Amino acid sequence: MDKIIIKSLKLFAYHGVNPEEKENGQNFILDIECFLNLDIPCVSDNLYDTVSYAQIIKTVRKTFLETKYDLIEKAAQMVADCILENFNQIDEVKVILKKPEAPIKADFEYVAVAISRKRNKV
Repeated sequence: MDKIIIKSLKLFAYHGVNPEEKENGQNFILDIECFLNLDIPCVSDNLYDTVSYAQIIKTVRKTFLETKYDLIEKAAQMVADCILENFNQIDEVKVILKKPEAPIKADFEYVAVAISRKRNKV
């Protein structure tokens, strides 16, 4: 299956279980893979035959910033849900949500969760 990839989308938000995370905020990084059939836009060269990655980013940003989540697991789920709800052409989405500034006393690049969700076929 074909995919649209958004790599290292940086967003500043207020997610976390610690009070200072919800007050001060921190940077988050998202990697998103959207699986869909791109046969038609590969031939037509028409934006209306595909999903605009700019629209995906706009939708993800709105969802990610509108609520303060305790867990990055929940935030990642909401991102996956909003993509599947708003873009019917996308059959599956994978989200990796990285938290590079997690308040942990250790030397690390980031902590993260990775989820994969498929559209429910009724």
